[in-house]
Amino acid sequence: MKRFYREVALGEEAAGFRVLLDGRAIRTQGGAAQVVPTAALGQAMVMEWADQGETIDPARFTFRDMADYAIDVVAPDPAATVAALVGYAGSDTLCYRGFPDEPIAARQTEQWEPLVCAAEARFGVAFTRVSGVMPRPQPAATLGAMLQHIATLDPFALAALRNLAGLAASVIIGLAALEPDAPLGVLWEAANLEELWQAELWGKEPEAEARRARHRADFFNAARFAELARA
Repeated sequence: MKRFYREVALGEEAAGFRVLLDGRAIRTQGGAAQVVPTAALGQAMVMEWADQGETIDPARFTFRDMADYAIDVVAPDPAATVAALVGYAGSDTLCYRGFPDEPIAARQTEQWEPLVCAAEARFGVAFTRVSGVMPRPQPAATLGAMLQHIATLDPFALAALRNLAGLAASVIIGLAALEPDAPLGVLWEAANLEELWQAELWGKEPEAEARRARHRADFFNAARFAELARA
């Protein structure tokens, strides 16, 4: 699509902030008013439109797409997103580790156990650790407490958490990434521990490295989206 606008600005109204293209407020891909809660997020979305060239590249609308998802999908039915995220808690990658005699188990304990312990302390829960890949249910009280916390998040934080937890296969990592000044590099390394371990053993594969780089950028962008939405 050819660029169809000249000027991009940020408009303010009672409900929040909107991107204006040549003075006209845009809407979400679902047709709703694209109102975001903070000027910081609105300005980041303005920059996405302003930085487009003569031909619009949809792949460069990272924040717009997450805002649209928050407004069009999450806001009308937040319980559905909350339930999906609690599902990650029920089978969180950080709780599934190698058997104690396997070399990878030591690294999993080193990198994952502090994150699990921090989540347990923060939410007042106890996660079950599993050796091997056979699924074991988490305690009902743990899942209930996680549901209660996740349900307190607004649609923009839920949209960000959906991306973070999905990329990390861990709601523990996703929730940690939502925290102010979160160590995103450390969290991403933890999320990719098993892939990085395999790369150390068998060598790096270019396609896998490129995919991991894309996912890393998506992870950092989701955390940035959440930060901007609460600024």
